Amino acid sequence: MLDTNNFELRDIPIYSIPQAAQYLRLRRDMLRHWVVGWYSQTKTDKHFFEPLIELPQHNNLELLPQSKTRLLSFTNLVEAHVLIAIVKATGFSRKQLSTTLKCVNRNFSTPHLYARIEFQVEGIALLFERCGQKLAASGREQEARQILDIYFDRIVRDEAGLPIKLFPFTKLPGSDEPKTVMIDPRISFGRPVLAGTGIPTAMLAERYKAGDSIDELAEDYNCDRLQIEEGIRCELPLVA
Repeated sequence: MLDTNNFELRDIPIYSIPQAAQYLRLRRDMLRHWVVGWYSQTKTDKHFFEPLIELPQHNNLELLPQSKTRLLSFTNLVEAHVLIAIVKATGFSRKQLSTTLKCVNRNFSTPHLYARIEFQVEGIALLFERCGQKLAASGREQEARQILDIYFDRIVRDEAGLPIKLFPFTKLPGSDEPKTVMIDPRISFGRPVLAGTGIPTAMLAERYKAGDSIDELAEDYNCDRLQIEEGIRCELPLVA
């Protein structure tokens, strides 16, 4: 059994790929490529792209000795959140994303770089050095920076610049989307909860599936309808 006392709570592997993809409103296949890697094959060449996200070293050893399930940590979840922002901001393909980030990473020796404040500040600056000209030429540089800012604003960091809370999007990402759902590795074993309440969104979804109405749930938990709706939406599978 995994001794959680020896690991940062944020680095304990607890999210399956389907769970993490659901919480982040991301396609499972894309997240799988980011954590496992993928092959790109042409008529003359077959190239393997290394994973962009490094899973915890104790993955599948102490925690699930008989399982081949790959699990992400909270830190990995934040890394994926940042990668989503980069893809949306730049329009990069998988190959472009991998190639560009590989160049950016050469300037750092920091583990789990995409989750850290160093990447938010210095890494993004290097990213724009590589693709900013192209974005500026298309008139999209300002839009790209706004997208990144919106995503970074959903991450709460501790004094060391490490992520401690994430407010995932439950609908289409936008600056006006309320921070209703929160993921904090210190609360409810890192599962999504309604921000400021600690109420697990999974509990709301289960009761809703069992027949309780939005109004009943709002009254029982002393929340407004929007909070309940957003909490339930977080637990719904992503529709392609």
